Amino acid sequence: MLDPFWDSKPYVTAEEIRRFNDVTVPLLRLEKRVFIKDEILVAEFVVAHYSPIPFTHITPSWKLMNSNLDVLTEGTLATSDIPIGNGKNLGTINLELDHINDPIQLTLEVSVAGEANSWDIWVYPANNDPIDSEYDFLLVDKLTSPTIEYLENVAIVLLIISKVEVNPVKGGDIGVGFSSIFWNTSWTKGQKPHTLGILCDPKHPALAQFPTEYHSNWQWWDAMSHSNAIVLDEFTPDLDPIVRIIDDWFENRRTALIFEVNVGEGKLLISGIDLHTDLENRPEARQLRHSLKRYVGSDRFTPEVNLTSQQVVGLFNSSMNY
Repeated sequence: MLDPFWDSKPYVTAEEIRRFNDVTVPLLRLEKRVFIKDEILVAEFVVAHYSPIPFTHITPSWKLMNSNLDVLTEGTLATSDIPIGNGKNLGTINLELDHINDPIQLTLEVSVAGEANSWDIWVYPANNDPIDSEYDFLLVDKLTSPTIEYLENVAIVLLIISKVEVNPVKGGDIGVGFSSIFWNTSWTKGQKPHTLGILCDPKHPALAQFPTEYHSNWQWWDAMSHSNAIVLDEFTPDLDPIVRIIDDWFENRRTALIFEVNVGEGKLLISGIDLHTDLENRPEARQLRHSLKRYVGSDRFTPEVNLTSQQVVGLFNSSMNY
């Protein structure tokens, strides 16, 4: 990965590329990346090997690590020979996850003959503890006149917009995608997706129960697939979203997935991610919803930017029933 001056681009190193693009590459077959703690993680350990000679008497190994690279558990598989070719099955890794109590991002690393490769996974509680909120809040999926009145009178509102066919958000023509734009939208005549991932502060308390890096990773796939982009161009640059969508560089709009403001005497957090629909089959959505609810019910929910109710309503189409 080089720039026009043949200097390495800073987002990846040669060593990292060799983990998945080399003569010998350890591989895993995983059905998914997000697990509930009462599940068993099953991974098939395979290898692609194109050295001039086969390997003999090789003992594959694996380890599960946290974000600090502390090893939580590790093991080996049966010793075997590795012929030249692709897809040699070295065995199956079975990991019980019931010892994990808090939502966490982990790394499963596999090694063979001195070569290593790794995958991020996420483990969430089967049932989150009931939220013991310090403050009462109202959870709604649309803005109505009573909700606005309630908000303006020293209330706390969590607005989670449902993903509907007629997009409720102005800017709903933006095609939010987990994968980035293919080449560029000028060449593809506006083909979706129109976005380039997310940007967030992983230490923000709203995300405390939803482990994340500052950028997209696989636990965001569900959110990006059920989301509305909210355009904040008309507001002060001091309004910094909790989760920002990186827009098409031809448009460069200031787009958000999650942000917070003061409205009147109240406080409002808006999520453009649908965290209502089909939750029994969306563990990531359940976990993110839980994290946002814990945040707005705590004393850490302290928006810094003030908007009027008219400004907030102006973000939405008439389908919001205001």
